[in-house]
Amino acid sequence: MHTSEPRSPCPVSPGPIEDFLAHLQVERRMSAHTLDAYRRDLTTLAGWSQTQGADPLALHTEQLRAFIAAEHRRGLTPKSLQRRLSACRSFYGWLLKQGRIDTSPAAAIRAPKAPRKLPQVLDPDEAKALVEVPTDVPLGLRDRALLELFYSSGLRLSELCGLRWRDLDLSDGLVSVLGKGNKQRSVPLGSHARTALGEWRASTGAVNEAPVFPGRGGTPITPRAVQLRLRQLAQRQGLFKRVHPHLLRHSFASHILESSGDLRGVQELLGHADIATTQIYTHLDFQHLAKVYDAAHPRAKRKADKEGA
Repeated sequence: MHTSEPRSPCPVSPGPIEDFLAHLQVERRMSAHTLDAYRRDLTTLAGWSQTQGADPLALHTEQLRAFIAAEHRRGLTPKSLQRRLSACRSFYGWLLKQGRIDTSPAAAIRAPKAPRKLPQVLDPDEAKALVEVPTDVPLGLRDRALLELFYSSGLRLSELCGLRWRDLDLSDGLVSVLGKGNKQRSVPLGSHARTALGEWRASTGAVNEAPVFPGRGGTPITPRAVQLRLRQLAQRQGLFKRVHPHLLRHSFASHILESSGDLRGVQELLGHADIATTQIYTHLDFQHLAKVYDAAHPRAKRKADKEGA
């Protein structure tokens, strides 16, 4: 089934769309990747509107529902349809606040539910094996500091890449980051992360304004470079899972929740605006508890014995 995205820019009403994207870039400080996704979704909406002889700013709810249905027939997955509709909601919500429309056609439309995949995590032994890379090799101090910080604080990849030494307080064990939506939060640093970061800084003599993890030319390391390095380090440490930056963030959240049971606390540490986003980790924790139950509960043992008999 054909699922490719339309590539040609649409001539219908580019002004409001570009105004909205500028708002996301300047006031919401969204990444280039996210802006590209919004641009594709809204350009697709504008193109469909043109085929219907309609102005995207004048669509009513049934027309927008027809657009989503057309995208479904075109082969888009429920997850992609959710993203399309989310972009439309944000766009029309902004237009409403600007007084450019009277009502939002997206307000009453629900996207189809997508099956929710539980994120993979490292177990504590795997996480320990990964972060304890040798420091007596080239880039060893940097790699150890980077991994310890990732696992200790659960930072997003973009947050870690953008860190400067002024954002770290190694004496009090805190790191300050500017997260999504331009929201600042402080996250604790574990003792191992503090030690690794202190050794890394001492080896470089970096000033406060310098990036914690510089790339080529002294500029902050790129997300792609971190992704590739994690993959290499995981293989070197004998881990053959698909190790990526978000896996360390998932592992951080899952291990904290498993130990504390404090969902609100984990939400604050991760910088989630909505606790519903954090609740995915309760499912991971339940999986762990279910395994403990199956291994330890006498009734569960009897059931397993019967099945094996």
